[in-house]
Amino acid sequence: MNVYRNSPKASPGRKSTTLQYLFELDSKNNNGVISSSPKTSKHSPSESENESILSTISHCSVIFTFTDSLESPSQQDFKRYKLIQLLSTVKSAKKPLPDQVLSALISMISANLFRPLPPSSNSAILTADLPDDEDLSYPLSPAWQHLQMVYDILLRLVLNVDPKILRSYIDESFITNLLYLFQSEDPRERESLKNAYHRIYSRFTFYRSFMRKSMNDVFLHYVFESEKHCGIGELLEIWGSIINGFTVPLKEEHKLFLMRVLVPLHKTKGMQVYHRQLSYCVNQFVQKEPMLGGIVIRGILRYWPITNCQKEFLLIGELEELVENIEPDHYRKLALPLCSQITRCLNSWNSQVAERALYIWNNEQFVKMASSAIKDVFPVIVEAMEKNLKWHWSKSVKQLTENVKGMLQEMDPNLYDKCLQEMVDKENLARQEEIKRKERWERIELEAAKNQFLQPQQFLCLSH
Repeated sequence: MNVYRNSPKASPGRKSTTLQYLFELDSKNNNGVISSSPKTSKHSPSESENESILSTISHCSVIFTFTDSLESPSQQDFKRYKLIQLLSTVKSAKKPLPDQVLSALISMISANLFRPLPPSSNSAILTADLPDDEDLSYPLSPAWQHLQMVYDILLRLVLNVDPKILRSYIDESFITNLLYLFQSEDPRERESLKNAYHRIYSRFTFYRSFMRKSMNDVFLHYVFESEKHCGIGELLEIWGSIINGFTVPLKEEHKLFLMRVLVPLHKTKGMQVYHRQLSYCVNQFVQKEPMLGGIVIRGILRYWPITNCQKEFLLIGELEELVENIEPDHYRKLALPLCSQITRCLNSWNSQVAERALYIWNNEQFVKMASSAIKDVFPVIVEAMEKNLKWHWSKSVKQLTENVKGMLQEMDPNLYDKCLQEMVDKENLARQEEIKRKERWERIELEAAKNQFLQPQQFLCLSH
């Protein structure tokens, strides 16, 4: 076990050392200096202050697992107190911290944060492959009381210290290690990590390209290889802020990110965990350049789920938002594929998906898009409406279907009746074809029976 000298030991009659006791003890030891040598008095005030900070940092560098029964609770409390003291020092620093202190701080932060993460306790947490009525429950890190303050110290350093000075301490290796920590299952750690990583991206402009590429690599590995990662939502939140700052016209690099990373992120099993952030990122792109809406919609339709009703429900809502942002010039090209998918959804046996697909007809922009190619779209829609009214098990779905049918009939009564008649003719033709097919099979079976009756039986003799 890692311990350090001169640290307070729990008394026999005391179960654990309180923070009040630690504050009193520390105030008696010259504001954080546990032991002082005779030479201390010869040092200048700034040198003494630096030595005090370095001493505090050394105490904060001791690592506790919080799972080892041999670890002393008093030692853990003492480290927590020292972290509070160090955070206060970093916040209130009126002059730049010397290189020696900065180097020690970054080393302390690295020692506490960059650790091997435990294996996933539940694969469903990573893939969100859960029943509808079951909530995600994340295991919490027992070391969070220390990690939280370490993240706060890192964030304060990033905000207060000139990036050019920190560049030699916070390098690409440090950023890569931070990115790895997004796999932590503790949502509190991912939230603090997101804030620190985002601030580094904002202030360390010389690392932006590297950080974007690193995040892209995480997304691509998740989509095409593992489909296991806890921090996709937090990384997408960072990207949402990044996309918001893009200037128009968009660079080719950013368009490729949309097509090769964001659109494929719709196909994973765990999409519903991060769909809100993903939808925001995609809509930011389409708002900046509406002509990208067609690419996104076709991509979503290409990755449309077959058996996952939760994903279908979310994607219908995303398509509705995208229709409001695309250019009207693209309505005619997108009307048929988009309406075809929506009609398949309104015929779904899952009532939530069917109702959500029917509610999209309340959207004015969606109706305008359908009207732009009404002759192509109506035959598909009318058939789906009549199928719902005839076969669907849900009364609420049938009622909504009646409402949408009335609206469509008002749009073009003659065309609706024509499509209805074509559907009836098509059904009659299909019925006649089915009758003819059965008659052909009956003739074939009859001929086969005659041949079998007329053909002499052949016996195969086997010798033993």
